[in-house]
Amino acid sequence: MKKRSGLLLTGATAVMLAAMALTTAAAQNRMGGLGTAAERWETGAGESAEGVKTAETAVAVHEKQTVSPDHVTLSFAGDISFAEGYANMGYYHSAGNDITRCISSDVISRMSSADIMMLNNEFTYSDGGKPLSGKTYTFRAKPQTAANLEKLSVDIVSVANNHVYDYGETALIDTLNTLDAYGVPHVGAGRNLEEAKGIVYFKANDMIISYVSATQVERSYVFTKAATETSAGVLRTYDPAVFLDVIRQAEATSDFVVVYVHWGTEGASRFESDQQSLGRQYIDAGADLVIGDHTHCLQGVEYYNGVPIFYSLGNFWFNSKTQDTCLVEADITRDGVQELRFIPCLQKGCRTTLVTDEAVKRQKYAYLTSISSGAAVDENGVIHSTAGN
Repeated sequence: MKKRSGLLLTGATAVMLAAMALTTAAAQNRMGGLGTAAERWETGAGESAEGVKTAETAVAVHEKQTVSPDHVTLSFAGDISFAEGYANMGYYHSAGNDITRCISSDVISRMSSADIMMLNNEFTYSDGGKPLSGKTYTFRAKPQTAANLEKLSVDIVSVANNHVYDYGETALIDTLNTLDAYGVPHVGAGRNLEEAKGIVYFKANDMIISYVSATQVERSYVFTKAATETSAGVLRTYDPAVFLDVIRQAEATSDFVVVYVHWGTEGASRFESDQQSLGRQYIDAGADLVIGDHTHCLQGVEYYNGVPIFYSLGNFWFNSKTQDTCLVEADITRDGVQELRFIPCLQKGCRTTLVTDEAVKRQKYAYLTSISSGAAVDENGVIHSTAGN
């Protein structure tokens, strides 16, 4: 059980409901014809239209109390690694294996103040497996380090990335088992394709919020195996067809859809045309917010049809390099994102800290604006669309 801002949360309280994956129901819901997704799930409302197959499966919905009765605050960070043999974990061990000495208390407090907190689990949890032959960097963490996620108030992780399979299928399955044992929901990989396509649902303020994830990277040579009907792996979106179907299902069964995607080119601060094309397809399929990672640096923001795409959050706590990073917060209602905030942080010397100097914050806001398209960050860190699209 976690406490956030004095509110006792139910954590991963499982409510078994029937998910009605109906395109027509989703359209009617957006027009108010079927009420909220939460109401439809509670009542089982909705009928399949002719030619539309109704998929009914038992789904766990993680219930959350919220700080505000008017909106839900979602928070996101980028890549984190607990992999042994790298500088950040050397610092962690020298700090008494205390993650709160590696990520500053004000950053953790900000993470904890959100209603739902998500980041990218950029490694595998296992004591087994073998490093993939020919891969330069392979990341494997001790399973017990998954306890750090609760200390950081993390509610859900993406495992759709190019390092979760670094020690092969056995270690990937160990990762999924570890996260399950620690009660951490995960998206973007699975023991088979159906699991990898799995949608995670939260209920907050009578809204059903869905999370989906996939990876586009390793575009030339693929080390990280895609999940199949009979083998474990990640959900890939180099060809987005399968992932777009997942997003459509999420849109049909929830009030708000979060897409968290691993994409882009490492070290590229400007988002690329393939990312833009994918992001827009995700929104056309039903995404209400698109959050990216993988590039190990910040990338900018743009809006498409009124929906924000934050292309990359960069490294959150990953190595010893000095790099800009951030938290991103979104206040949401059934009408979409009401406010999107950029919370600048700094990774330096194997620690991640909050940027508090006002002049430095303004510099970070100006930088993010400079690498964005049709979006700008104001003096309070709030991101606004500046374009008509």
